[in-house]
Amino acid sequence: MVPLTDLAIFAGAVVLLAITPGPNMVYLISRSICQGRQAGFVSLLGVLAGFIAHMMAAALGLSALFVTVPLAYELLKWAGAVYLAYLAWQAVRPGARSPFQGRQLPHDSPRKLFVMGLLTNLLNPKVAFFYLSLFPQFISPEHGSLFAQSLILGVTQIAISFVVLLTMAMSASRIAGWFEHNPHWLAVQRYAMGSVLAGLAARLAISQRPGT
Repeated sequence: MVPLTDLAIFAGAVVLLAITPGPNMVYLISRSICQGRQAGFVSLLGVLAGFIAHMMAAALGLSALFVTVPLAYELLKWAGAVYLAYLAWQAVRPGARSPFQGRQLPHDSPRKLFVMGLLTNLLNPKVAFFYLSLFPQFISPEHGSLFAQSLILGVTQIAISFVVLLTMAMSASRIAGWFEHNPHWLAVQRYAMGSVLAGLAARLAISQRPGT
């Protein structure tokens, strides 16, 4: 069982990362603005299916890696730290684009919306590296089954991401209008996210393999 304190910290990190612009958010918001809330919701269902696939792959893979291949953990840790640092730079770099800028898209069928949401998530390196970079910081053999802990973290991440992305999709037009009249808040959001991501990268870089 993941300690409640660690789960709360993990949940906070998930919230902050969930509101960081990425392919999933851009796709959902663009669809909602262009084709309406229903299209955004169907697309979100596809994104959730992708989250489940990522979660199961990470839970099975991490469980095996932690037990049998210590070197793989170290490589994974540093790869995750570098990627989190990259995301931090992407958040604060000059010219970063807001997902709330409207785009012209063709109207797609519900089936295509679901499949595109699924593929957008499955092919999203941000999601894959999220699981592989953050999970190692919050699971430990001392707290029981690594697989069970991974599932708990995964379900927590999926639930929080669903709420955040659903809110974004349903409120996309209104939020886009607000940011259009308050552009300075885009910079505030970008630098806040960049700071959080940089902190997570540093935390991962200095962490030790669980059980050592």
